[in-house]
Amino acid sequence: MEDQESLGFEHMGLDHRLLQAVTDLGWSRPTLIQEKAIPLALEGKDLLARARTGSGKTAAYAIPMLQLLLHRKATGPAVEQAVRALVLVPTKELARQAQSMIQQLAAYCARDIRVANVSAAEDSASQRAVLMEKPDVVVGTPSRILNHLQQDNLKLRDSMELLVVDEADLLFSFGFEEELKSLLCHLPRIYQAFLMSATFNEDVHALKELVLHNPVTLKLQESQLPGPDQLQQFQVVCETEEDKFLLLYALLKLSLIRGKSLLFVNTLERSYRLRLFLEQFSIPACVLNGELPLRSRCHIISQFNQGFYDCVIATDAEVLGPPVKGKHRGKGPKRDKASDPEAGVARGIDFHHVCAVLNFDLPPTPEAYIHRAGRTARANNPGIVLTFVLPTEQSQLGKIEELLSGDSGAPVLLPYQFHMEEIEGFRYRCRDAMRSVTKQAIREARLKEIKEELLHSEKLKTYFEDNPRDLQLLRHDLPLHPAVVKPHLGNVPDYL
Repeated sequence: MEDQESLGFEHMGLDHRLLQAVTDLGWSRPTLIQEKAIPLALEGKDLLARARTGSGKTAAYAIPMLQLLLHRKATGPAVEQAVRALVLVPTKELARQAQSMIQQLAAYCARDIRVANVSAAEDSASQRAVLMEKPDVVVGTPSRILNHLQQDNLKLRDSMELLVVDEADLLFSFGFEEELKSLLCHLPRIYQAFLMSATFNEDVHALKELVLHNPVTLKLQESQLPGPDQLQQFQVVCETEEDKFLLLYALLKLSLIRGKSLLFVNTLERSYRLRLFLEQFSIPACVLNGELPLRSRCHIISQFNQGFYDCVIATDAEVLGPPVKGKHRGKGPKRDKASDPEAGVARGIDFHHVCAVLNFDLPPTPEAYIHRAGRTARANNPGIVLTFVLPTEQSQLGKIEELLSGDSGAPVLLPYQFHMEEIEGFRYRCRDAMRSVTKQAIREARLKEIKEELLHSEKLKTYFEDNPRDLQLLRHDLPLHPAVVKPHLGNVPDYL
């Protein structure tokens, strides 16, 4: 045990510039996945690694990747500049996040290591110019990488030495199976590869056969979520849909849930229904909608992380991606299709300091529950997950409990100590607000927000580049007001 405890970043033989970057990031010790994966990767092994969301998987592959590139440049014969490493991710947001993390780790060797992100389809011309300079690391979604390979903007067959497939369990579910197989035909016969995943499913095993050569499998024996001392998980049985809305109103309006929170629902239509409902009570919230432009989605996450607003509503479509080959996952309601299949947001994206995850709708699968709950209690921060359950959903809840409790069989989702009769006085206000949120109001709200965000994202792009302070003032939680707003609902009378 002492030997394990002594294995820090400084004992891994890393370049001093990487160690300085790690220190700047405030990482005093490697996480479990980093401690196990980095030494094996530096030995040249192929890796198949499973670790829970938020465990530091990005750095687990980025650090050895940068170390190997730096070592090659420092000790090997002088060779022409070329793309040596390829990082594949399922979504544009994850590509941005991976690029950002790699650049932070390469902060002190930026002259030696260049990183390019080619995931955004709208920047094709500028990406072509960047790729002509042959960056050391290219990050992107399989479809964008394949597109550049087919147009001869990117050549990997003679230069690529390292392939990383991040969030491997999502790539097939996002419909990238054919692109991946085509892409592999453009790669050299021999290269080192890392597959990083939160779960080991059939898709991951299929990928393993395609890209790995005698890999070391790291199936870390850690629970998929933090323990009860860090993450508290509760269930609330609601008799009706109305009870769910009433309970949410009381929790937020009476500040029973404090700090930043993520609300999960199962469809995009439900997201806007919930937002317009909360708007009736002057409770601001943003909808993380895959139909919005990429810049808007990233700006929403950025401002949430900076504390501009405390409540974001997200959907399962952005957690697990679209159903595979047209099949519907789970037994929940059919999800709205986002216009952009690479627009996954919630899975793997760093929402900072989330205090609470509220499952307003029960997750359609146990895996979806884990990925939702993984948004809070990250690093060493505490968190709470509150799941609303209707009586008809008890069997689905049982499957989630079964996955969480494992061999112990001990209950994980504890009953939330809450008496519905204590908030009965708010019911008439809740009904009033629910009546105002019609299907027509929801349609208008979605259309209005998309139009406004397109305007902000495209027409004002140049203006905001010149005036970055004004961009900080741009808000995504302003009232949409397509529903009839009753001002008196925004205040809680003393008698209640």
